[in-house]
Amino acid sequence: MPSERVPSVALRGIEKSFGPVSVLKGVEFDLYPGEVHALMGENGAGKSTMIRIMSGAHQPNRGTVEIDGTATRLASPADAKTAGIAVVHQELLLFPAMTVAENIFLGHAPRRAGDLLDWSEMRRRARALLDRLDCPDLDVDETVSRLSVANRQRVEIARALSRDARVLIMDEPTAALAEADVRRLLDVVRSLRAQGVGIVYVSHRMNEIFEISDRVTVLRDGRTIDTRPTAEVSEASLVSMMVGRDIDQLFPKEVVPVGDTVLEVRGLTHGAKVRDVSFSVRASEILGIAGLVGSGRTELAQTIFGVTPPTAGEIRIDGKPVTVGSVREAIDHRIAYVPEDRAQHGLVRPQSIRENVSMAILGRLTRRSVVDTARERELAEDAIRRFAIRARGPGQIVAQLSGGNQQKVVIAKWLATDPRILILDEPTRGVDVGAKTEIHKLMNQLAAQGLAIVMISSELPEVLGMSDRVLVMNGGRVSTVLDRAEATPETVGAAMMTGHAA
Repeated sequence: MPSERVPSVALRGIEKSFGPVSVLKGVEFDLYPGEVHALMGENGAGKSTMIRIMSGAHQPNRGTVEIDGTATRLASPADAKTAGIAVVHQELLLFPAMTVAENIFLGHAPRRAGDLLDWSEMRRRARALLDRLDCPDLDVDETVSRLSVANRQRVEIARALSRDARVLIMDEPTAALAEADVRRLLDVVRSLRAQGVGIVYVSHRMNEIFEISDRVTVLRDGRTIDTRPTAEVSEASLVSMMVGRDIDQLFPKEVVPVGDTVLEVRGLTHGAKVRDVSFSVRASEILGIAGLVGSGRTELAQTIFGVTPPTAGEIRIDGKPVTVGSVREAIDHRIAYVPEDRAQHGLVRPQSIRENVSMAILGRLTRRSVVDTARERELAEDAIRRFAIRARGPGQIVAQLSGGNQQKVVIAKWLATDPRILILDEPTRGVDVGAKTEIHKLMNQLAAQGLAIVMISSELPEVLGMSDRVLVMNGGRVSTVLDRAEATPETVGAAMMTGHAA
């Protein structure tokens, strides 16, 4: 950026520690009006802490925050909002039972004389903000609970703009979006940039970084590694800066001899989402499941795991029919399921690593209603070592961990049940490239140990790179099942779109 321009927000030599743990070590960052500045780094690199400092949730131990070139103390989120800084979090912070307009103006609604809410003015302003975001189909009187994830995100952005935000921090904004919604969001980002809003864009998706950002800053181990114009970097150089080493193979698939069939489903059905599905998985095999959003992938996993028991069909383990009418029965049959949404369904985030890792086997650790906390601690310490979880210890609260480390805790929790069948639903969603490679290597190790693995992923390269066979779903049914050699982007893509392999 030209030297005569003044950054909307800048961090100068920011240091931040939590007790003895140093998280940020002299971080430098700045954002100019009308630019998209990407922030990248492995999980645990310090991105979340840096965002919290810019949003006033944390205060630095050393260094300064500058607003429009002036050193400023952001003592609270309210101070940041007053300075024109807003955050759109990965987990959206909306009130489902309230309307779109009410959510947008919560806490600062327009009022009439007598301090009465001016409902018509609130609706008018909400409509104007949504039109600014090119959302003509969003009804300001609709309750948020009835909106799609993509439209809830637009409401969150409109809420930020309602406070005249000049700086918008977007934390993994596309993690839960379908491809069409990603395109619309990137159009919104471009529109805001053209309107002079400065955007801090945090994402692990390389294609988005190269498409939308003007500059990119990489953090590693709490330090600023470099800030460069996006046009001057490559994907390989970004990865190298992020992890401090070259990652030659993101999908380090190891083909091992497969054993006998462990899991077989025949004509499995649950409502309209899972219809007459049949397939099998063998020991030491990774079966990848691909399909568009709404194809029934997650619903199939939940039916096998007993979350939504089948209304028809049969599940066989080792050739014998079994009943899976509940999650407890699934666990008893040595089936484990790592869910798509780790925050909502995989973890109790206010609790510790120790409590989360032991959660699925608590009955085994309890005697006379007393939990063996020493055994819990041993399990957690073993998980931290085995899965290289970056944490202060078993007692650390899970919500304080990075996304990739939270995902490792979920996997550790279910592996503690000693499963033979492991279902992984979006195992690397929202994790950085380094953690992604670690999880893929773990999948190889588990397959080599004889587990039958079912992996659901929206990332086609992940499905193609890690699967021994690929099952494609469309409209709740199986479109096709392809061997690894047959599974190409063209054949799988055609089956996802049309229901038939090319």
